[in-house]
Amino acid sequence: MLDCLRLMVSTPALRARHLDSQYALQQAIVDALGDDAASPDAAFRAQAATSACIAAMHTALTRWVEDDGRTNLPDLIARALAASFGDDAVATRRKD
Repeated sequence: MLDCLRLMVSTPALRARHLDSQYALQQAIVDALGDDAASPDAAFRAQAATSACIAAMHTALTRWVEDDGRTNLPDLIARALAASFGDDAVATRRKD
C-alpha cells in the first residue's frame, strides 16, 4: 500500500484521479444515507461531514507516505480525525 500511495502522491494525474474517486466516494456515502439526508440541509451536512472524514483520511495517508511508513497509521488517522472533529470524536483504544 505504501508503494501505491507514494506513486499517487508523486504523480499529478494520479492525484487528480484520486480526488475524483474521493468525490465519488462522498456521493456514494451520502446516497447510502438515504432518507437520513433527504432535506437539502441534511444532505449538505452529510456531504460536509463525509468530505471532512475523507480529507482527514487523505491527510493521514499522505503523512504516512512522507514518513515512509514509519508512523503508526491508525494513530495518524485518529490524530487527523481529532484535529477535524475534536478529541471526543475519536474513540480511544485500550493498550493491552
